[in-house]
Amino acid sequence: MSLSLNQRTTKRWSVAEAVEGCVRHGLEAVGLWREEVAEQGLAESVKLVREAGLRVSSLCRGGFLTAPGDGAGRALDDNRRAIDEAAELGAACLVMVVGGLPGVKPGEPLPDAGVSRDLAGARGQVAEALEVLAPYAGERGVKLALEPLHPMYCADRAVLSTLAQAVDLCLPYPEEQVGVVVDTFHVWWDPRVFEEIARAGRRIASYQVCDFLQPLPADVLLGRGMMGDGVIDFPPITRAVAEAGYTGDVEVEIFNADVWAADPDEVVATMKRRYAQVVTATP
Repeated sequence: MSLSLNQRTTKRWSVAEAVEGCVRHGLEAVGLWREEVAEQGLAESVKLVREAGLRVSSLCRGGFLTAPGDGAGRALDDNRRAIDEAAELGAACLVMVVGGLPGVKPGEPLPDAGVSRDLAGARGQVAEALEVLAPYAGERGVKLALEPLHPMYCADRAVLSTLAQAVDLCLPYPEEQVGVVVDTFHVWWDPRVFEEIARAGRRIASYQVCDFLQPLPADVLLGRGMMGDGVIDFPPITRAVAEAGYTGDVEVEIFNADVWAADPDEVVATMKRRYAQVVTATP
């Protein structure tokens, strides 16, 4: 496994700047975000990563499959576009944040009407959407990577809260079509995490790392810290992922106001040090 920079860690960098930064710091891979790819232009983004000789370790993100009413069809259309973009970029996977309860918007107050509290139904909606999207992705050589999120995000971002749930959803499909993301921030707390990493095996499509800060900030989305600044014991998780057969890139994905305000080159330099000292350290 080798280190990759998820573009959101250096939020101020465009695709071009992230590519240049990876080359400058000796990284071989970059994880891209659809919004920044759109700003740079898809064709130009493809050209930049190919000319730099970088792998695209992931494209973030598809998903949000639980929209109510006509929104469900629009979500499928958007995910088809995301799959096409991932194919053009040659991304190792398309990360899927599947969506929360229908009608609940991330980070916004509950509306007066139009919210479903049917959690089982929302999870069923995700499974139904996969029946449509998995074959489409397979035809284009793209692997969908289901990302379970920490339970505190269940209502507004992801009704998949455990690795076990994500692995179960994968099983009806070929491993080259649907896999899972192991993100330390989201799974470190799970008492079954090591069993589920082993069960996922070669379905692990992405390994993302950052730390879980304590205390969490008021905006819990920004509680992802630099490795070593929080409470996660990384080496056992890293070893389990490797023993499960994962040989892809290890993405550092940090959402944190202080990290975003810092000089991006200093952030990447710190990221490289902490990866060696904290993430892959041996006893």
